[in-house]
Amino acid sequence: MSTNPLVRTLRYLNWLCNPWHGLDAARIYELLATSSPTEHGLYLNLGFWQHANSVDLASDALAMRVAEAGRMDSDDRVLDCGFGFGDQDILWARRCRPRQIIGLNVTESQVALARRRVAEAGVADCVDLRHGSATDMPLPDASVDLVVALESAFHYRTREHFFREAWRVLRPGGRLATADIIPMPAATDRRMRRRQRISWGLVASKFAIPTENVYTQPGYRSALERSGFESIRIDSIREQVYAPLHHHLRAHPERLQRLHPIARLPARMTLGSRPESVYAGLDYIVAEATKPSTDTTAEGA
Repeated sequence: MSTNPLVRTLRYLNWLCNPWHGLDAARIYELLATSSPTEHGLYLNLGFWQHANSVDLASDALAMRVAEAGRMDSDDRVLDCGFGFGDQDILWARRCRPRQIIGLNVTESQVALARRRVAEAGVADCVDLRHGSATDMPLPDASVDLVVALESAFHYRTREHFFREAWRVLRPGGRLATADIIPMPAATDRRMRRRQRISWGLVASKFAIPTENVYTQPGYRSALERSGFESIRIDSIREQVYAPLHHHLRAHPERLQRLHPIARLPARMTLGSRPESVYAGLDYIVAEATKPSTDTTAEGA
């Protein structure tokens, strides 16, 4: 993507102001680049704020929440789909010490920078980051123990294609863990339903969420079941994600300085609104599932 400041500004305006901006996930993240409100790292996730008091610590906590859901350990060969700038892989390599982490990411600039950061962190011997798709994984059948997708699966076209590919590359008894954004169930109150539609619509249009991925928790469970998974658990952690991040950034507006100047104004306007309205339509889940230990063919796989 062009580094010309004027071209970049025009592209930001198109993304933020045009509901039909036409950008797919890879081009959105090329545009966002390293504009993260973190202080030290380059995380792009929203964080898990149960015990955190900074964006960096909350982002680490979310990565560890996913690792715990997937029961990541030292014997695992892990596939990380949508690894961003590699922060989570560096963290997992140091804390969980899996045998290997393979990463797939469709945004080429993120892959290049993440590889450099992994090398600088001294974990390149166990972290192998690649340009590739989570819906067409360049890996053999039954070759990994754990597949993770930290705040990325809502982009995939489609999430169910990702689930089927995850099932294929997992060994029998392997696990899947995701942190994912899905819609809230429709409220009974008409005014709240309207807030939900606006809230979800803004996020879905700006971040290229395909309509095929728009379903609530029961639909998520059904998609996993159709892909062959069992022992499914889905936990909503939205109360430890959206509002705490909102309040933290409102209290620390200096964190917005890393955003592109064009993005700061809508960010400040959003922080001036009540989080109950801003995030009314958004659920945030951590899901875990297991491939059966007997390697049978999944329905629809």
